[in-house]
Amino acid sequence: MKILVLGSGAREHAIIKALIRTGSNPEEITCAPGNGGISQEVKTVNLDANNPEAVTNWALEANTDLVVIGPEAPLVAGVSDALRAAGIAVFGPSKAAAALEGSKAFAKDVMAAADVPTGMARKCTSLTEVESALDEYGAPYVVKADGLAAGKGVIVTTDKQAALDHAQTFLHQGMEILVEEFLDGEEVSLFFFSDGTSVVPLSPAQDFKRAYDFDKGPNTGGMGAYSPLPWLPEGFVEEVQELVALPTVRELARLATPFVGLLYCGLIVTSKGIRVIEFNARFGDPETQVVLRRLVTPLSHLLHNAATGHLAEVNEPEFTKDVAVTVVLASEGYPVTSAPNREITGIVPDTDSVEVAHAATKLEDGKLIATGGRVLSVVSIAEDFHEARRAAYEAICGIELEGSHYRTDIALKVDEVENV
Repeated sequence: MKILVLGSGAREHAIIKALIRTGSNPEEITCAPGNGGISQEVKTVNLDANNPEAVTNWALEANTDLVVIGPEAPLVAGVSDALRAAGIAVFGPSKAAAALEGSKAFAKDVMAAADVPTGMARKCTSLTEVESALDEYGAPYVVKADGLAAGKGVIVTTDKQAALDHAQTFLHQGMEILVEEFLDGEEVSLFFFSDGTSVVPLSPAQDFKRAYDFDKGPNTGGMGAYSPLPWLPEGFVEEVQELVALPTVRELARLATPFVGLLYCGLIVTSKGIRVIEFNARFGDPETQVVLRRLVTPLSHLLHNAATGHLAEVNEPEFTKDVAVTVVLASEGYPVTSAPNREITGIVPDTDSVEVAHAATKLEDGKLIATGGRVLSVVSIAEDFHEARRAAYEAICGIELEGSHYRTDIALKVDEVENV
């Protein structure tokens, strides 16, 4: 099967690694545009992933069997619509269905219609409205930009002025703002494959959004993750499937915007039950790195069946009993400022227990160069969290990148509980 993966981050690298690990031929995989690490494993092409016509023309010329859309931007640009119109199987929702991620307000409307449990929220178009909503819900304040913000559109703070400043930043960009009630509890990321009618769950994961240890510092796109979550109650996945995923997919189908692709459910387990924080319309990063590292079922089979409307024929995916941990190496100043391009050294070749997914890298004159932001995800797999953490941190400690930083507490709590 000839597969085109769109994107250039660690998520796309993790998807490609999982495809190969579960049986796909690397010679039949192409990534556009890819990055320095991806180009060492599969063919990459310099193609604008956000250009519907360019992607469709390339896919047709290459006799592509399946296009897998990694990031959100091509979805919102309508790339999947153009591919489907040309008769190409594509894993990724239409532009209309991707509004589930692209518009927080639309997502709230869908949840209300489908009776999906979520927090209260107010849509605001001015700073005066934002301030009124902040006063209504009280601290901690939750402010979200109603649009794509590369994982940086949300702030949770007890500082009202910081909440107002955050809102003002995105109001100036022409976005509306959602102010929500604060929900307290443990966060869970749960992915579902969807073919527009049926859904199939993957394994839950938890990510770490703050830049620094012990959840300090600004929000990021994610600094690490682990899977599975041994502290979840029995039947959790089934409950989310029945209360959240299926009602959402059915409501989108009722709206004539069938959701075909990856439904990312950002959840919180509160004292009053499960609540949805947000939806994404694609694989989450860095959770993908740990979830797919544990996948045993052929990934190409799952993706293609979802893309072609045959998900009901698929058995529930099989995962190894081993645990996975990923730690993100970020460039100097991330997420506030962008560091200059710098050389990376000390990355060891992948082993059965540790692999490195590249996020922001390029090859230049034989050297691997970091191009800013989240640079790498070091992923380890082991029988227990203590060993997985040890291996991940041993590998990341050997990587040299001037000014880089990473969190040292990824999966620490679950490791400590495991060893009590």
